Amino acid sequence: MSQRWILRVAVMIAFACAVPVAMAQQPAEGPQQPQPRGGERQKSPPPPDPLGDSIFPPDMIMQHQRELALTEDQKIFMRGEIQRATMRFNELQWQLQDQMEALHETVKTNTINEQLALSQLDKVLESEREIKRVHMELAIRLKNKLTADQLMRLQTIRQNNKPPRGDGMGPGGGPGPGRPGGPPGGGPRLGVPGQGPGQGPRPPGGGQGGPGGLR
Repeated sequence: MSQRWILRVAVMIAFACAVPVAMAQQPAEGPQQPQPRGGERQKSPPPPDPLGDSIFPPDMIMQHQRELALTEDQKIFMRGEIQRATMRFNELQWQLQDQMEALHETVKTNTINEQLALSQLDKVLESEREIKRVHMELAIRLKNKLTADQLMRLQTIRQNNKPPRGDGMGPGGGPGPGRPGGPPGGGPRLGVPGQGPGQGPRPPGGGQGGPGGLR
């Protein structure tokens, strides 16, 4: 064999080995987008509460009673209203829980009695409506007992305590209107009737000291 032929074969072998290595080192086409993890997906902000700027939850009033300079007459009135609303709320909670259990027993069968299920659902929705009404009625009565200066102070407190925007959660940090038939317990703050029963209503006072929270 001539030296020229041997050199040509060697070059061809070297080129054949270099091509796969070069292809393996080439970066993938286009930038790689990071895959979102299951718990890191950005949540859409909840819809704003149309009454959120006009109604003050009782627990907010109780937490700032000294700053609001509530009079003794106002405290006595508010304690009485919260106690009355709490008693009614507890009655409705027991009633709602019983109705939910009855509805669950009806719909868990293979063949559902449609008329019975819808009738039981109507009772559940009526109890939830009444619970919202108790909350709204209490919030209205407490607001009407406050002076114009106290209402201005509450507005200032609310503005100062608003969470900053831009975190992807929106103001309020809670879910929007709930679905009918949700289990009671642990839900929207009192005085925000736009949030539905899917989260379950809280007792009047929001758990901040109960009926006797106003000192």
